[in-house]
Amino acid sequence: MVNALGWRALLYKEILRFWKVGLQTVGAPILTALLYLMVFGHVLEDHVKVYGTVSYTAFLVPGLVMMSVLQNAFANSSSSIIQSKIMGSLVFVLLTPLSHWGWFLAYVGSSVVRGLAVGLGVFVVTSLFAMPGFVAPWWIIVFAFLGAAILGTLGLIAGLWAEKFDQMAVFQNFLIMPMTFLSGVFYSIGSLPSFWQAVSHLNPFFYMIDGFRFGFFGVSDVSPWTSLAIVGGAWLVVSAIAVHLLRIGYKIRG
Repeated sequence: MVNALGWRALLYKEILRFWKVGLQTVGAPILTALLYLMVFGHVLEDHVKVYGTVSYTAFLVPGLVMMSVLQNAFANSSSSIIQSKIMGSLVFVLLTPLSHWGWFLAYVGSSVVRGLAVGLGVFVVTSLFAMPGFVAPWWIIVFAFLGAAILGTLGLIAGLWAEKFDQMAVFQNFLIMPMTFLSGVFYSIGSLPSFWQAVSHLNPFFYMIDGFRFGFFGVSDVSPWTSLAIVGGAWLVVSAIAVHLLRIGYKIRG
């Protein structure tokens, strides 16, 4: 089903694609996260306490790390597909004997690599200001990987659907960005009114960040097992959609 040599070559090509412009694809998101930390941490550090004894700056670090992972995993696969379609270079991938599984593994795999690379960079820089704990490191790894994989898969779907950069911008600005910012990156949903808490529980991004943050502090707004079930289920759903679209050649084959 999968041409092992072929999908690894495509994976390597996709990793090189973003690494060649690493200052833009990795360095810029790290700087953006650092600015968020400096602004919000400076303004709210003495006014907001989370989970009883956790400082606001320390609380903010995992949220910013996960937000960076999600946004950059999505950007990687979506930008690669749409650029290849518009520039006409996608035909060279179509000519290879790769199956739809090979495409899926390469594009999502490279997105996971970029998301985790940016997330690690954000953590290293922001932890200089406030070092969070490592109560349950396996939860950190699991949710970081699942979050990057889900957004990489969503980026693949968006790239297949979009036919021009304007459509991609709509997808990112009106879906990915709001769901990321309203998922508890900058606040605990326990501080929200009951109505907005209920709304937050409808956002799958909330469970990614909440489960990820549990790995650092051992405290979360919902059970990490609940978050794992929802996030894992979401990944299976979006993966099934992406593989199906690749199998039928949705908007990439005449």
